[in-house]
Amino acid sequence: MKVVIVGGVAGGASAAARLRRLDETAQIVVLERSGYVSYANCGLPYYVGDVIQEAGALSVQTPQSLAARFALDVRVHSEVTAIDPARKTVSVRALDSGKTYEESYDKLILAPGARPVVPNLPGVELERVFTLRTVEDTLRIRQFVDSQSPQSATVIGGGFIGLEMAENLKKRGLHVTLVEKMDQLLGPLDADMASFVHAKFLSEGVKLLLGSGAAGFEEKDGGIFTRLDNAPGVQADMVVLAIGVAPDSQLARAAGLELGAKGSIAVNERMQTSQMDIYAVGDAVQIRHLVSGQETLVSLAGPANKQGRVAADNICGLDSVYRGAQGSSVIKLFDMTAATTGLNERAARAAGLAYEKIVLSPASHASYYPGGKVMTMKVLYEKGTLRLLGAQIVGFDGVDKRIDVLATAMQAGMSAVALKDLDLAYAPPFSSAKDPVNMAGFMAENIEKGLVKQFHYEDVAALPRDGSVTLLDARTPQEYAKGNAEGFVNIPVDELRARRGELEAGKPVYVMCQSGLRSYIACRILAQNGFECYNFSGGYRFYQSIRDHRFVENVRTSCGQESEH
Repeated sequence: MKVVIVGGVAGGASAAARLRRLDETAQIVVLERSGYVSYANCGLPYYVGDVIQEAGALSVQTPQSLAARFALDVRVHSEVTAIDPARKTVSVRALDSGKTYEESYDKLILAPGARPVVPNLPGVELERVFTLRTVEDTLRIRQFVDSQSPQSATVIGGGFIGLEMAENLKKRGLHVTLVEKMDQLLGPLDADMASFVHAKFLSEGVKLLLGSGAAGFEEKDGGIFTRLDNAPGVQADMVVLAIGVAPDSQLARAAGLELGAKGSIAVNERMQTSQMDIYAVGDAVQIRHLVSGQETLVSLAGPANKQGRVAADNICGLDSVYRGAQGSSVIKLFDMTAATTGLNERAARAAGLAYEKIVLSPASHASYYPGGKVMTMKVLYEKGTLRLLGAQIVGFDGVDKRIDVLATAMQAGMSAVALKDLDLAYAPPFSSAKDPVNMAGFMAENIEKGLVKQFHYEDVAALPRDGSVTLLDARTPQEYAKGNAEGFVNIPVDELRARRGELEAGKPVYVMCQSGLRSYIACRILAQNGFECYNFSGGYRFYQSIRDHRFVENVRTSCGQESEH
């Protein structure tokens, strides 16, 4: 059996190694257009930032090491230009020599990945305008930064690559302007959660131009001037385009293979295309979203590697399926971490799902143990079924392990309330006796049992200020004096029982505190004394971050983080 693999990075390399482990006699040919195989796309910005200091560290394997260990015929600088499914051949151009030839196959695996979106704008071809997708791209950017010592950079695009590039260029000492066409950074987050990212980048000295798209580039004053469509332009020494990626599916299209969402390659659960002897994996393929059930694209290394394994299994006669993905991801942003899994609010609405959301600001570990930091968690679940739909977390410590627990719970089909019963490891340096994930479950349970009603950030502006409702801030006077929401009067939760008479009976009460815990306690006091009461989801810290692009990093123990919801 002869298997030809087009693309030697995540999905392609995974498929090749798995094929060899299953079939020692197979002839396996890997054709890679770039000069590198099995490299770490996710590590590329960190080489620019000198966090990763050796270029060789970016490659997990080399053609030589793959040949030695797995007996693979790996050919770099080899571009596949056409597929003939009827003859079962691919046309190949050797980029080093210009030679063209045909390679036959019994089975073909397409792992072309995704290509960076390069807008058709004036000046996009200029020397100081860069894209970042391959090792070669990274080397060009690093060489420019090292040799030319630029003082400033404009990064176009506020997704994963754009944010990582902005961070790493800032760490190299450049003045960085980040331009994003949307009104927020990091699209997988909802706008309210993205506010913490905005606050972090602003605090690190990165200039943000949100709601502005690039309209063109021109050489000016020894650098690059970026024209914007609805804002003044930006002058810098270099520009990095990180607008996003699109599935690299031209080969599949030309070969007549069925295409899916956004021009991706359509595959079944065994990673077969519409031609049974042609498989496809990685960023170029359409998959099923595990939560929404809809066909989608997920450009992440984890799914690509799993898909490569599934394709190899089926080629070798094993019955293996790829169920889909829910888009679990995590990103380092200076000393902050942001992570997400499943659906955000926009995606849930687009899927027609009725959902409830909870926002909490727990400590990364026991608040009495030194060094604890606050994280903000947002969890969505389906009304009625209580099925977990998605989660987003932004914080400084312990974010990755909480998102992984939530991602696992989602894939296991757990309900939001069942989170309270998870038996998670506890010691003061690592967690609390009631882990933040447990706390999310407690909150969902309280909502579903009618023990608390919520209101959210988008509701605050519309609350009447005419005295028909009571707006109550349950924090300490010192906290209240440092900042508060318009119209909210201050009665600390510990004084509420004694001062309950100051609240007019029959009026609904909307309560806010720093994190949502003391306001919940206040609501329980008031509800049992005949008041209709609503708790602000996320607390004043959340409200302030959205309103003012500010955040609080350290734990405020006065909130009583160890107390039970």
